Parts: sequence; C-alpha cells; structure tokens
Amino acid sequence: MPLRELVCIRCPRGCLLTVDEETLEVKGNFCPRGKDYGMKEVSAPERILTSTVAIKGASLPLCPVKTSAPIPKGKLFEGMKAIAEVSIAAPVAAGDVLVKDFLGIEGVDLVATRSFKKEGN
Repeated sequence: MPLRELVCIRCPRGCLLTVDEETLEVKGNFCPRGKDYGMKEVSAPERILTSTVAIKGASLPLCPVKTSAPIPKGKLFEGMKAIAEVSIAAPVAAGDVLVKDFLGIEGVDLVATRSFKKEGN
C-alpha cells in the first residue's frame, strides 16, 4: 500500500496528510479542504503559474502575469517557455487577458496582474 505524506496548503493550519495512492484515502486532515487537496495532489496536481512578460512603453520592462486558473503541474515548464515568447505594449490593466486559452487549455487565460500606463504621453 503506497502512502504519500503531504502538507496541506489549503488553509493556514498546514495539516500533515497521509494519502493512500491506490485508494486515495486521506488521513490527517482537520477539514474537508484537506481531503480534497490530498486526493487532487496525488491524482492530478495543478498549480497557478506566475511569471512576467516583456512590456514596451511602460515605466518598467516587465509586467507580472498569472494563469486565471490552475494548470496541470506537468505543463509548468511548457507554460514558462510559452510565456517567454509573449511581449505586450502599454497600456495594460490588471486583469486584462493577454493570452486566451493558454497552452490550449480552454477557460484558462494568461492575465496581467498589474496595470501600466503608456509612458511618454
């Protein structure tokens, strides 16, 4: 029976979880979020991808970005390569969609997380 130990990150408590990888039985959680986290982390882990993209015409050379929803953990490096190819121009507002359906994942967009005005005007 392969067991995996995890620290739950769904709340500040940080429960130490033990998850049976075959049955997805979770032990050690103090709330239902821990059970959901343990099951998901063992069966199909996902993460929000955060990074920066080049921005022209702004006060800074880089604009912080993130995915609008978690993507499969196995696609993080592919996502970073795709982000490296993105370049935008000011103005941009926080929440603007920069790449729709990022990595071909329907409903997951790459969005700006900071607003920039166009410099020099």
